[in-house]
Amino acid sequence: MDSIRIDKYLWAVRYYKSRSEATEACNGNKVRINGAVAKPGKAVKIGDIVEVHKGIATLSCKVLQLSENRMGAQLVPDFAEDITPDSEKAKFHAPRETIVLKREKGAGRPTKKDRRELDALMDMLE
Repeated sequence: MDSIRIDKYLWAVRYYKSRSEATEACNGNKVRINGAVAKPGKAVKIGDIVEVHKGIATLSCKVLQLSENRMGAQLVPDFAEDITPDSEKAKFHAPRETIVLKREKGAGRPTKKDRRELDALMDMLE
């Protein structure tokens, strides 16, 4: 086997829980192979650098071996070398901003205006 579809590979090395999630990520331009955006059918070969944008971080790996079958987590290092910088890994453990809004007891349900103000506040934080 010289190459494999990128969506199958990402699923096999456990970057995504399902192949459909991997396909969706590829279609959403969240996956790159050697710096180029990869669609689900793009072939990945041994030695390629794969970048996956998950949440707020970009994970990187070097392809060591190819597999079409999903494997146990202990076998993944034999197939993909993690080359993600520590700064990107730290983003997963960064504290999340928590906003607590208090309403007076008996004030009733929030109005549409209250909801729009809350949405605008959340957009500013992102």
